[in-house]
Amino acid sequence: MSLRKCVAPGLMAAGLLVAGTATDARAEPGGCLKYGAVGAVGGHLAHHGVLGAAGGCAAGMYTRHEYRKGIRAKAALYDKEHPADPNMSLAERYRNRKTDEQKATLYDAEHPSAPPGH
Repeated sequence: MSLRKCVAPGLMAAGLLVAGTATDARAEPGGCLKYGAVGAVGGHLAHHGVLGAAGGCAAGMYTRHEYRKGIRAKAALYDKEHPADPNMSLAERYRNRKTDEQKATLYDAEHPSAPPGH
């Protein structure tokens, strides 16, 4: 067994472990890697792997952009309905701040969509 076959899986596992612990995981739709991989597979079947990967990457970036734009819009609506208390100090406002994702989740909880058929 060659050294390459022994060391490569170990390095790959170590790299995945470091990459997995270095970033926080968020469940966002889309993304260049996710859609690009699917596009590459689809493109490979049509003998245009690179073109499929590029198209998939573009579609993934657009999907993620639209998702984040929706989050920002809901956060703005939440801020409009919940203005900052003018009596709070700047330090208290800083401690009580929320991310756009948290604001969007709270907005969705306060404004549930009507069930289908109603």
